[in-house]
Amino acid sequence: MDERDDAALVSAARRGEKAAFGELLARHLRLAESLARRFLGDRDLARDAAQEAAVLALVSLDRLAAPERFGAWLGGIALNVARRWSRRETRISAAPAVALDPGPSPEEAAETALLREKVRLAVAQLAPGQRDAVYLFYLSGLTHREVAGELGISVGAVKARLHQGRGALTKLLATEMAGRSTMSTEDEEFVPVAIETVLRRDHGLPERRNHVVVLREIDGERRLTIWIGKHEAVALALTLESEQMPRPMAYQFALSLLDGTGTTVQEVRICRLDGAIYYAVAVLNGPDGLRRVDARPSDVLNLAALTGAPVSVESRLFQPSSESAWPEGYSTGMAEIIADERANAIPPRQRD
Repeated sequence: MDERDDAALVSAARRGEKAAFGELLARHLRLAESLARRFLGDRDLARDAAQEAAVLALVSLDRLAAPERFGAWLGGIALNVARRWSRRETRISAAPAVALDPGPSPEEAAETALLREKVRLAVAQLAPGQRDAVYLFYLSGLTHREVAGELGISVGAVKARLHQGRGALTKLLATEMAGRSTMSTEDEEFVPVAIETVLRRDHGLPERRNHVVVLREIDGERRLTIWIGKHEAVALALTLESEQMPRPMAYQFALSLLDGTGTTVQEVRICRLDGAIYYAVAVLNGPDGLRRVDARPSDVLNLAALTGAPVSVESRLFQPSSESAWPEGYSTGMAEIIADERANAIPPRQRD
């Protein structure tokens, strides 16, 4: 029995001490399950809600402002999960009582720890705006309107961020839970990355402005910077910031065409550099199975941002250090890029 108080255990768990988080759950998970049961009225469903709350608490432990109140915090998360399930009328089939195990085996405990790490990795890959919306809506239990007020965006933008975040997490966790990757054994050199940001360098005249997209290694510090065209950069910035234009842009239309044929974007890979040109492939999953399609990085990154498809980079393409990979002189960020685009947009009456 660990005699440390909750605050000390939270601090230890944040440093990576797995036993500390296990002790926190041993102390408080039963209360979280009891709170969820009061709301759901079903023991097995409440147990599932408490387990989901435990995973959510693990991946958001760094956001806990009052470590000494871990028990109340975990109970609040469990209640939020229960409310969400009740609102959406989720029905989970409970396993027969004879199949229940009084406690996890060492193998199950190891598998649970591995799952937690996979969830951490998946959440880390979300764009910053999506990640904030997911935390506020699913963990803090705020409504769409409350999340919008907290982030200073519209309710529509909140829903868009949540939709994109759910899509990204579903794809990533479904692949991990299946214990497989869409990459073949020949692709062991590929490294998972997140689309960190889009930047612009201004030279005075609008026609001389250059744009880049910055990719960041998920489980490391390396970055890769790729030059992209203005229109591709604007489209990507709009998606990453969950901003909506009056009419669907080209990549939304392309995605609609894929959906119409029953095809999904399984993953995106930046695979080689020839001279100063980067090359990429999109792995599509359609009625005839998996298929690789050669493409420009700017195009497949836009599709990945819209669909939440995972992105990876061939390891040898990274710069030696994160400092050398950061684009020098590119100081204009996505918010200003979007604002300029809206200011220069063609009035609605002039559009076709």
